Amino acid sequence: MEKFTHDIVIVGAGIAGLRAAIAAAEASKEINVAVISKIYPVRSHSVCAQGGTAAVLREGDSYDLHAWDTVKGADFLADQDVVEFFVRRAPQEIINLEHWGCPWSRTEDGKINQRPFGGHSFPRACFAADMTGFHEMHTLYGKAKTLENITFYDEWFVTSLLVEDNTAVGLTAIELKTGKLQAFKAKAIVMATGGYQRIYQFTTFSHTATGDGMTIAYRAGAPLKDMEFVQFHPTGLVPPGVLITEGARGEGGYLLNAKGERFMKRYAPEKMELAPRDIIARAEQTEINEGRAFQGPYGPYIALDLRHLGEEKINERLPLIRDVAIKLAGVDPVEEPIPIRPAAHYAMGGIHVNIKTESPIAGLYAAGECSCISVHGANRLGTNSTADCLVFGAVSGEEAAKYALSKSFREIPKDKVLEEEKRIFDGILGKEGDEKVPAIRDEMRKIMNDKVWIFRTGEELQEALKEIRKLRKRFENIRVEDKGGAFNMGLIEVLQLDFTLELAEVTVVSALARTESRGAHYRLDYPKRDDKNWLKHTLAYYTREGPRLEYIPVTITKWTPTERKY
Repeated sequence: MEKFTHDIVIVGAGIAGLRAAIAAAEASKEINVAVISKIYPVRSHSVCAQGGTAAVLREGDSYDLHAWDTVKGADFLADQDVVEFFVRRAPQEIINLEHWGCPWSRTEDGKINQRPFGGHSFPRACFAADMTGFHEMHTLYGKAKTLENITFYDEWFVTSLLVEDNTAVGLTAIELKTGKLQAFKAKAIVMATGGYQRIYQFTTFSHTATGDGMTIAYRAGAPLKDMEFVQFHPTGLVPPGVLITEGARGEGGYLLNAKGERFMKRYAPEKMELAPRDIIARAEQTEINEGRAFQGPYGPYIALDLRHLGEEKINERLPLIRDVAIKLAGVDPVEEPIPIRPAAHYAMGGIHVNIKTESPIAGLYAAGECSCISVHGANRLGTNSTADCLVFGAVSGEEAAKYALSKSFREIPKDKVLEEEKRIFDGILGKEGDEKVPAIRDEMRKIMNDKVWIFRTGEELQEALKEIRKLRKRFENIRVEDKGGAFNMGLIEVLQLDFTLELAEVTVVSALARTESRGAHYRLDYPKRDDKNWLKHTLAYYTREGPRLEYIPVTITKWTPTERKY
């Protein structure tokens, strides 16, 4: 076993991870930064972000307006001090990307263009056609490659955190090309591993989005916060679930039911198709449940109509959407509506961190979707996620650098490394059970789709919890067919399934406990928001018996919770 030593190790190379690496490397040339990714960085799920990145750049907009939109969109569960910091820092991140070469779409007078997005009361979504995440990623990766004190470890799979005296001292990772478990010693570790919506059947997420960093931090002692809040994006392409950007509605697209009605007038008469995502997803699901959806070979769906925008505008502003619709659904949006329905899209919950991205474990930071800071509360507004990755990716890099410069290395515990090696190679790879990954994984996804979806009940959540726990028992009897070393993707699939089963359980337990409806968490048996009992964050702590829940208050600075109308 080799041991690698770096001042800071960043796990994940999406927008948050790359921004953290740049910030840490620029903080001091003395700092040595490692970025570990299970895939090549430019293939991280962040490239799938399409519509834009929110920032206050224009006269007529203001920090308070962006903050208010975010707090209201979050159904008042966002920590308002965090939101105020976030909206003030976001514009600088747009300018940084501009200076580093991001090809932003422009207005006729050459300024960075901005378009409307759901829940925002001003057009503040900066965009690069409908491939914003793709261009942000390539810009950040290009910048990171110019910094000599960043080392990339591509195609390495992190399996555990090494913690001594509640201090992160390193981690273990499998080098995919050799299949060997190696140890990394570090003064500070930043988790930037993204979300986990692959626990659902119908999702916009890449197959690699399995919540690795969340589970690893959780098992090491860091609590997961607000995991009951899962965002369902209103426009997942039918049948594959691939994201159709909210930018399509920002450019003026309509949502239609089978009667040809723009049905959002019943649910959000002022905002219509630009209401927040939780409201539109519930509206669509209601139209489906009440029999007003189109019927197709892949089940009921809603129509997203762009035809009135015209071919020229679609080609200029939404070229990827047209391409995706033609190739994956056989529909040209210039000529006919796109079939869509709600899809699992984003985790508002994640590793519990403070405004400095510090977790309760010393030396462990988290940024981006794997973290819960909490800027998004119970429901995230579109374009706030890439902004979150940039702002708090930068903060995590800066804070990790300060911490690393003030600390010395600690020895990694050899016994814990050997224990992890034994768990993986004897306990999982060496097993001769009769359970297969696809069977358990597909059952988990079906349970989450059927019983932990947009509309929830206590009875269904109880059933889901029992069934997920049965799957976890069956997982103990898993078998990896490939016993080899190099690129043993069968082993990686098992480890990812282990992570997702853990997160599915935490999601269900947290949802079952919250007996109210707020943002994306909607309980049919408790349909009202309950500020008296539930204006608080859920913290889930790991125990062998399952998650142990605690609660902490929401930080309110200037916006008192009110009824949420659009």
